[in-house]
Amino acid sequence: MKHKTIITAACATLLLTACGHGGDRHVTADGHAGEAKEHGHEIVISAKEAEASGIKAEAVEAGEFSGVIPCGGKILAAQGDEATVVATVPGIVRLARGLAEGAPVSRGGTVFTISSKNLQDDPARQAAVEYQKAKSEYERAAQLVKDRIVTQKEFNALKAGYEAARIAWEAYSGGAGGKGGTAVKSPLGGYVKACLVKDGDYVSVGQPLMTVTQTRSLYLRANVPERYYALMGTLRSAKFKAAYADRVYDLAQMDGRLVAAGKQTGDGSPYIPVTFEFANRAGVAPGAFVETYLLTAPRQGVVSVPVSALTDEQGLNFVYVQTDPTCYERREVTVGQTDGERVEIKSGLKAGEKVVTEGAVQVRLASASNTIPGHTHNH
Repeated sequence: MKHKTIITAACATLLLTACGHGGDRHVTADGHAGEAKEHGHEIVISAKEAEASGIKAEAVEAGEFSGVIPCGGKILAAQGDEATVVATVPGIVRLARGLAEGAPVSRGGTVFTISSKNLQDDPARQAAVEYQKAKSEYERAAQLVKDRIVTQKEFNALKAGYEAARIAWEAYSGGAGGKGGTAVKSPLGGYVKACLVKDGDYVSVGQPLMTVTQTRSLYLRANVPERYYALMGTLRSAKFKAAYADRVYDLAQMDGRLVAAGKQTGDGSPYIPVTFEFANRAGVAPGAFVETYLLTAPRQGVVSVPVSALTDEQGLNFVYVQTDPTCYERREVTVGQTDGERVEIKSGLKAGEKVVTEGAVQVRLASASNTIPGHTHNH
């Protein structure tokens, strides 16, 4: 009997220390569970299941972390890299085939044609009549000036009138005798930022038709709440996140530089304008509103984790700590500032501990359902 009691006690001890935390509740992929401990529970996931589910962990280290000013911002086209296409003649506008906002255009490429055909006062027809008249008079004078029947002064005036009429006619005809109307060309190569007219609209001379942008350089314009005024002198760089992209853009990796930091708020505005310029190497869309993280002076000895390591439950923040190769523990943490990619941990973690940085949601679901969900590549 005594021998049997010793064996039973040894088995119980083995169960309680399977994850290195005696008394914890062990939740496994097959749904088996041990005895719960008052402060929490362990989640057991085999190395094979973790790999299949995309779960990865990394050791926490205390290091440099910049101060962050969170604010709103907007992406603007840099000066000199944007041009407005205007109507050169009056008439009915026709867009080039396939032209829309975001479409590429080449320098000198036709973006519109303007036709005055069927208008009551057709300026193209009038220009053609004036051209033929001026041409006839010029050619006649060219013969008469040789015999001095027409003076050189009169000939020069007729020649000037002919050249003006020819230029006007070629403008309406699209040049070189074109019959599709007046061609309006893009002054630079790039992309259509905004189309200001619709197909079939009547336009007058000088009316803006389109904005073209090269987007080689862009501006990030941030609006900083005035309570951060004292930190304006410590600005170093910035990061931002757009609604259309699942990533954080870092200006330090895009040749970003601080162009201007306002010294006061605008009229009637509680925000201080701050502007950065950067090279557009990642398909950033001009005009987009973005979440902005302005980086100030760095701090040392800060514990931080990737944003993907955090899970939120009822307003509290948790991470999953890997206690050994197959065991994970849910840990509540207090967070500080975030730069969009990493978040400061004020309490709940210490250097050297391993935290799940990818697949934290998978671990959470495994804990809730007592089984690890199947991993897919749909994120």
